Amino acid sequence: MGTVIMECKNLSKRYGKQTALDAITMSLEGGRITGLLGPNGSGKTTLIKLANGLLKPSGGKVLIEGKKIGVESKAAVAYLPDRFVLDGWIRIAEILNFFAGFYADFRRDVAETMLANLGIGLDKRFKALSKGNGEKVQLILVMARNARLYLLDEPIGGVDPAAREYIINMIINNHSENSAVLISTHLIQDVEQILDDVIFLKEGKIVLKECANDLRSEKGVSVDTHFREVFKC
Repeated sequence: MGTVIMECKNLSKRYGKQTALDAITMSLEGGRITGLLGPNGSGKTTLIKLANGLLKPSGGKVLIEGKKIGVESKAAVAYLPDRFVLDGWIRIAEILNFFAGFYADFRRDVAETMLANLGIGLDKRFKALSKGNGEKVQLILVMARNARLYLLDEPIGGVDPAAREYIINMIINNHSENSAVLISTHLIQDVEQILDDVIFLKEGKIVLKECANDLRSEKGVSVDTHFREVFKC
């Protein structure tokens, strides 16, 4: 058993009369990559935003290394949103300056090495990048941090298959060894090989949380195939 990095206890979130998360209880351990899987509207992004402190729960709580969400917990979390949130006209060098000044654990040398490997100059404006390179830059900014918890919301959703492979390798090779990684995605087949654990969310409830290898052994099918069976229309 690894160290518990993130823990949800009876965590709920409601938007008016709509329940996005319904009293879920779960934990993530250090040294493991977990796939957060479910159809649209299942609560994946809501869970990630709650863990990052962007939303407040309607009930229950989230703990990061035993601490309630706050300044200290946020410093331990690296978050990849599903869309770029900075001004598109900003230059890559300016983005690096911002991250280096804002996050004490930002490894600028790591970020610059990965950017150089992609041939992306620091004088480039983010808006001038292709969609695939833009996705890679956003992930570089996140994975260059020496965080305890990485929350990745659809990291490969808008890129071509070749770019997906590069991004997956970036996740494998750059997250801190004892950290926890939570990946929300619809593209299960593309990320399945790197997942240690899987969580299936349906209508705000956890319907399965299991070791990926155990699931394959017990069911005799891939995680992707079992997902399709559970969520088939």
